[in-house]
Amino acid sequence: MAEGLQRWAKFRKHKDAIKLHTLIDLRGSIPCFIRISSGKVHDVNAMDDLPLEPGAFYVMDRGYVDYGRLYALNQSKAFFITRAKRNMNWRRLSSTPVDKLTGLRSDSRIMLNGDKAKKDYPQSLRRITYYDAKISKRFVFLTNNFTLPALTIAQLYKARWRVELFFKWLKQNLRIKTFYGTSPNAVKTQIWIAIIKKQLALDRSLSEILQILSLTLFEKTPVFTVLTDQIAPNPEQGEI
Repeated sequence: MAEGLQRWAKFRKHKDAIKLHTLIDLRGSIPCFIRISSGKVHDVNAMDDLPLEPGAFYVMDRGYVDYGRLYALNQSKAFFITRAKRNMNWRRLSSTPVDKLTGLRSDSRIMLNGDKAKKDYPQSLRRITYYDAKISKRFVFLTNNFTLPALTIAQLYKARWRVELFFKWLKQNLRIKTFYGTSPNAVKTQIWIAIIKKQLALDRSLSEILQILSLTLFEKTPVFTVLTDQIAPNPEQGEI
């Protein structure tokens, strides 16, 4: 880590660390939301800053399970799919038959037990168990969506692997040797620029990209056009 990060990213006595909380829209490959925090900040805190869209599905791993925050997401008329905690205390209200040949094992409507859990999430939830024969692993999903088929819920969670692939790509391709600034905004800006630079295969330097973006900040020109001096392709237009 660069010197100066210790002011806000102190992780251990002799080590600084930052954490990258990321939201990826499955319709694209570049994150639509990034939150930079100290390495000590728990994952669930990033949920407070998520741009919630009614009707959208937010697929997250077990590290983001916080019943109060999940209920706030539910109250925003958005849907979530996550993996249930191993020690989750619950009771079954009803069950729906499943086709076990698909890998599904159960599909139940449940309520959380425990005073705090019931207070944080006072409504019913859907609990789905699925067995992946390819990797010999059992998954327990938790969602507030009661409409989609159980198998679709399992498949949507599998799509979350796109996030893991993004971070794998990040570690393999993103090389930031020095931070030009060490404030949270400076670090976040440089990471965003590095991602755009790699995604668009630009030959420009990070400082040049930053200068271009600062000059066109209030223009409505697509980033692709600004940084490449080319006309961004319009998928809605056919060939002439």
